[in-house]
Amino acid sequence: MCGLSGEMRFDGGRPDLAAVRRMNDRLAARGPDGEGVRSLGAVALAHRRLKIIDLSESGAQPMTDPQQEITGVFNGCVYNYKELREELRGLGHRFESTSDTEVILRAYRQWGTACVERFYGMFAFALFEHRTGRLVLARDRLGIKPLYLAHSPGRMRFASTLPALLAGGDVDTSLDPVAVHQYLSWHATVAAPRTVLTGVRKLPPATVRVVEPDGTHRDHCYWQPSYTRRPELADMSPSEWRDAVLDALRTAVRRRMVADVPVGVLLSGGLDSSLIVALLADEGQRDLATFSVGFESEGGAEGDEFAYSDLVAREFATDHHQLLVPSQRVSSALDHAVAAMSEPMMSHDVVAFHLLAEQVAKEVKVVQSGQGADEVFAGYGWYPQLAAVAREDEPERYAETYFDRSHADLARILQPHMLPPDDVSGRFVREHMAVPGAETALDAALRLDTHVMLVDDPVKRVDNMTMDWGLEARVPFLDHELVELAAACPPELKLADGGKGILKEAGRKLLPQEVVDRPKGYFPVPAITHMAGPVLDRVREALNAPEAGRRGLFRDEYLAELLAAPDRHRTKRGANALWQVALLEIWLQTHGI
Repeated sequence: MCGLSGEMRFDGGRPDLAAVRRMNDRLAARGPDGEGVRSLGAVALAHRRLKIIDLSESGAQPMTDPQQEITGVFNGCVYNYKELREELRGLGHRFESTSDTEVILRAYRQWGTACVERFYGMFAFALFEHRTGRLVLARDRLGIKPLYLAHSPGRMRFASTLPALLAGGDVDTSLDPVAVHQYLSWHATVAAPRTVLTGVRKLPPATVRVVEPDGTHRDHCYWQPSYTRRPELADMSPSEWRDAVLDALRTAVRRRMVADVPVGVLLSGGLDSSLIVALLADEGQRDLATFSVGFESEGGAEGDEFAYSDLVAREFATDHHQLLVPSQRVSSALDHAVAAMSEPMMSHDVVAFHLLAEQVAKEVKVVQSGQGADEVFAGYGWYPQLAAVAREDEPERYAETYFDRSHADLARILQPHMLPPDDVSGRFVREHMAVPGAETALDAALRLDTHVMLVDDPVKRVDNMTMDWGLEARVPFLDHELVELAAACPPELKLADGGKGILKEAGRKLLPQEVVDRPKGYFPVPAITHMAGPVLDRVREALNAPEAGRRGLFRDEYLAELLAAPDRHRTKRGANALWQVALLEIWLQTHGI
């Protein structure tokens, strides 16, 4: 829920409240139900509210504790807030609301920065200590809720989205060559703390940052599961693993029903979202609202998977909503979706999510979604290849398998001033995989994908596209206890049955066989996949714009080659190469850069 922003001064000055209000206004779509701004000496905090828990004004933010010692702003949901509230009451705390925001403030008073270890949920928050002048920033374990930062002399600003920081002004918008290298190599993933803009960084997941009044800060990473086999689980049989995973997922889904408003489900008809629906039905949910989106077929490619989502909706008697989007609507929705992106996102389903969220937000404020299962349970087709290599060869095989391009390819694509001197993306992978705590080559790959790629591609995409319509998406497959269990699960159980084997076995207990054994699907958007009609016109317009010429990111001969055959050139991952480079330009131009 919500959007937060603020400014902290280190030079003795006061925050620029006009800039803070501009940031807050830019976040209006994330929180259409209320707003607030508070100036506290060297710090100003702002908030836009989406009312989901405690619908009264008692839950409004910025919120200050009764002792006038802590003021905070918060985005997300702490699913175990009721249990924590009772625990804190037992320790002598009194509450004036039923909001999870107040629980965060009281938990911080009781346990300090260690409070985050007690939170089950998705969150980003900023807490200001009136007495010490410190500012505490924190982000949830898997980075489901974003937090962007922009520093300039004597000042730091922060916000839930990068466009909000741009609205505040005075941001260094020069391009970060390392981040651009990652974007073009790693399927648009740019790992924290970087963004494609030199002047904007993001707080890494599972991190608490304490900022002192003089601007110095210290970071603490409070969670990192071990991707090794745990001795206490060594004797578990495959059926016991199946039941343990199903129980953990059931708990995760149940937790994410906590709300004072109805909760629906985004139903693609795949295994992951279908399992969420089945578990909710098994818990006694009736007339559950489910939502699916599809597109017109184009270029011989099917644009929907309604056969599967309809099957699941009938099986569990949901209140199902189906949205079919004509190709013309895709092109007209593209710029709106790009405007909602905090960072450029090249995946075709970004427009699908944006269009789906627009319609879903008319019906409910909260949905559960199946993102994360493929990374957590090894569902992608390349994982068996990675599992077969020696541990020391893993980084090179990962780059060969997953990267869109090699460093040598980028030397032929980028202008010399944008090309780092070495393979910075490959180096990042090597360094991450060398960190202790991953037992096998597959463990190292899943750790990288779950804690880096997943955070800064699928999860970010879902947050940006849904929250642009005031719709909160919750992701049970990223429940941290479920992720810890999956990390300990033997690799062969995850790789079985073509991938996600352990999850498929769990699904067989609840779902129709056709859903469990169907071929893996993706959000198909043929109008983008095949660079058709108005989408191609928009791509040409962006690449030929004066701003693109002045920027000079790409070699002219490479762009000419792509534009001469828009649908022919593919990256190693099979993505449309023209779409990837054009999307970066479209994003920059959309945000006035």
